[in-house]
Amino acid sequence: MDLNELKKYGELMNELKLTAFEVSEGGRTFRMERGSSPASSAKTFVPESPASYEDKEETADASSLEIKSPMVGLFYSSSAEDKDDYVTVGSEFRKGDTICIIEAMKLMNEIKAEDDGIIEKVLVKNGQAVEFGTPLFKYRRTK
Repeated sequence: MDLNELKKYGELMNELKLTAFEVSEGGRTFRMERGSSPASSAKTFVPESPASYEDKEETADASSLEIKSPMVGLFYSSSAEDKDDYVTVGSEFRKGDTICIIEAMKLMNEIKAEDDGIIEKVLVKNGQAVEFGTPLFKYRRTK
């Protein structure tokens, strides 16, 4: 990785207001972290499988689950400003339905539902920067 690439990643990190950024390329991994003390940068980041972005653990309400961001980027609730949101509170969705978009490095990634359910709460705002694992929605399974 050359200095220009590192600068590009640093600028992206600042633009998205991220506290950490990790890139794997050619079997090598590079990680940048922003923190106020050396202890904060010593934390280990172990990602879970991006495919399993919903929270399977029980919460205070046993029927309420979370859909989490499978990547770092910007959250979008619809495909364009003049389009309706993919889901809102009370929306019913099916496995495979697009529920939002995460923009990462100028690529628009459609996030698909892994269950059938009903949205109970939207936890992020349109255009908000999200990190890996950021809760996006609370929902209730319908099957």
